[in-house]
Amino acid sequence: MSRIGKKPIAIPKGVKVAVSGDSVEIQGPKGKLTQAAPPGVRFEVAGDELHAKIVRDDAELSKFHGLARSLAANAVRGVTEGFKRELDIVGIGYRAEVRGKQVIFALGYSHPVVFDIPLGIDVAVEKQTHITVTGPDRQMVGQVAANIRRLRKPDPYKQKGIRYTGEQLKKKVGKTGA
Repeated sequence: MSRIGKKPIAIPKGVKVAVSGDSVEIQGPKGKLTQAAPPGVRFEVAGDELHAKIVRDDAELSKFHGLARSLAANAVRGVTEGFKRELDIVGIGYRAEVRGKQVIFALGYSHPVVFDIPLGIDVAVEKQTHITVTGPDRQMVGQVAANIRRLRKPDPYKQKGIRYTGEQLKKKVGKTGA
């Protein structure tokens, strides 16, 4: 049985949790998220805590226990605090700007690259080279940040491109003369 799955999820004040069949609906100050439970796992609300329970003792079902608990905990944290990913644009002439629900990138191509911002995600551009992606859904924030990074992957040799803030680029080991 999963040790992570056994841990209860504390429900902060101002967060409403509704369990319905195979999903949990969590509503808070930052938004509303619905998290589906994997098969064989159900959620129960006890006071100000949310518990993930396994329907029957089976090794095939127990592997989803910790997963279900982590996804629900991320949803609770997302509607209260939110999630954030930061990216840096490095390169001469590389920049970005937000226009409405789109981000316009100049990344050294012959044309500007237009990126549509999905619903529920906020993108802020500071100093034209620092991008902040925020939102209540952890998976969506990470996916949007990865899609933006994919527009111009960082080159370890020229040190150019879009990278996560604090990301270290590794160069490949060169050939030896032996």
